[in-house]
Amino acid sequence: MKRILTIASILIFSVNAFGGGLLTNTNQSAQFIRMMSRNASTGIDAVYFNPAGLTTLENGWHFAINSQTILQTKPVNSKFPLLNDGYYDGTVNVPVFPTGFAVYKMDQWAFSFGVGPNAGGGSAVYERGLPSFEIPVSKVVPGLAGLRQINPGLDVTSYDVDIAFEGSSVFWGIQLGATYQVNDIFSLYGGVRYLPAKNTYVGDIKNIRLQVGEQYYPAPEWLTQTATQLQGMAANAGSVAGEIQPLITQGAGELTLEQVQNAGYISEPQRTAIEQGLTSLGATNPGAMNMNQIHQTFSGAQQQLSTAGNQLSGTAGLLGDKHVDTEQTGSGITPMIGVNISPVENLNLALKYEMKTSLSLENKPNANDNYSSQIFGDAVSNDLPAILGLGAGYTTGLLEAQLSYNMYFNKGVNWGANIRNTSIKREIDRNGMEIGVGLQFNVLDNFAFSVGGLYGDQGVAESYQSDFSYSNPSVTAGAGIEWKITPAFKLDAGFSNTFYQDQTVTFTDPDAGNYSEVYEKTTLNFAIGLSYSIFK
Repeated sequence: MKRILTIASILIFSVNAFGGGLLTNTNQSAQFIRMMSRNASTGIDAVYFNPAGLTTLENGWHFAINSQTILQTKPVNSKFPLLNDGYYDGTVNVPVFPTGFAVYKMDQWAFSFGVGPNAGGGSAVYERGLPSFEIPVSKVVPGLAGLRQINPGLDVTSYDVDIAFEGSSVFWGIQLGATYQVNDIFSLYGGVRYLPAKNTYVGDIKNIRLQVGEQYYPAPEWLTQTATQLQGMAANAGSVAGEIQPLITQGAGELTLEQVQNAGYISEPQRTAIEQGLTSLGATNPGAMNMNQIHQTFSGAQQQLSTAGNQLSGTAGLLGDKHVDTEQTGSGITPMIGVNISPVENLNLALKYEMKTSLSLENKPNANDNYSSQIFGDAVSNDLPAILGLGAGYTTGLLEAQLSYNMYFNKGVNWGANIRNTSIKREIDRNGMEIGVGLQFNVLDNFAFSVGGLYGDQGVAESYQSDFSYSNPSVTAGAGIEWKITPAFKLDAGFSNTFYQDQTVTFTDPDAGNYSEVYEKTTLNFAIGLSYSIFK
């Protein structure tokens, strides 16, 4: 029952990965949304995608701001047999996903600055929780099946519970770097990204109710009352056993109740009361039982009823309201290097490598939080994997084409345990990858439209997947426009739609056996960007 509110730190993955790896957001510009491939960019968004290519800009200052609106749904359909309803619909809404870039270019040097949500950037809302919240609650009903044998009036047939959860996460990437043009062919880049990170979690599991007969009762109160009732029954059984023991000591162990009564050891009302007690304990023919058997029945009932009462009292304590309201903060540093190569006119080749980011977040519960310290402890590890980005771009004047490839070194990060079974490590079969292709058609001197596609697969093993954190192979289509309002002022706008492959995962529950869950996802993205240059 401890898992009733196991809100693990991996929930950050539920509000991440709008575009990119398991953690990293690569949707850092409107140009990316409209083309899906920018690793060989030589525009202002090269600050993020290809910082070694910034020396192709004209001398002067260059600035850009972008904003995206991201709408994501994350349905989970669980076939766990004890759930009332196994369909859960999570939503991730990001009304504003801002990024900004600035570059100062002078001759062979370019100094750049970038800021944006490198991971996270939104809030995930689960209005009725997730299977991982509800499955432990659903197991309460079969766990109380023995009560009907004690008293049919204690038969628990169903449950009800109010579950809600919201998690938000943003890891800001604040990037500084310098690019140097070695010659007409080679440019080199070195930089760092500072990552101040913050997660917030607010969640409740409350008002757990049990159906007994036609009525629902608050679980803690009903279980406490029932535990008291069982303890009372245990005391009565012990009292009867205590009254019978002296008779056995005096040699009446093989006598029946009728014989003991006829011998004058007990009265008729005492005999009737003992027989009724035996019947209530399941004896079908009390008159045929001897005193040894009767004593054993009442002694055994005392022990069983007392144990059951203690167990119900413990369960009642676990089914009280749980509330999480906590904030996690920390920061990390990502060193980065890059190379840009222009071997021939109109062809551009790019490489960028981001090193692994070590990141630990301190858990800070608010005053009304009564559970997060038991879940998270004092600190949570949230390392980001290293990333290798490769790009190639070619332009003919009318047409610009880009090819991008990203490898996410996910195997180099410890992803922790699967929340459904903490003895199982979440594994990666192969490092994640993305490949994107983008085309821009310069139909006018100051106007272009673009289309692009992106395929991504993060290579996770089935052991990685759970309702809290899952990864689906995906295909994304994007389109948009570029409008050069003036030589110095430009507008970019784009739209993308991501199509995910549903993932079916099989779990083995020690109580319910094998069952499956289907993980789905949809994402829509609307982006707009403005850039301005001050030429020298």
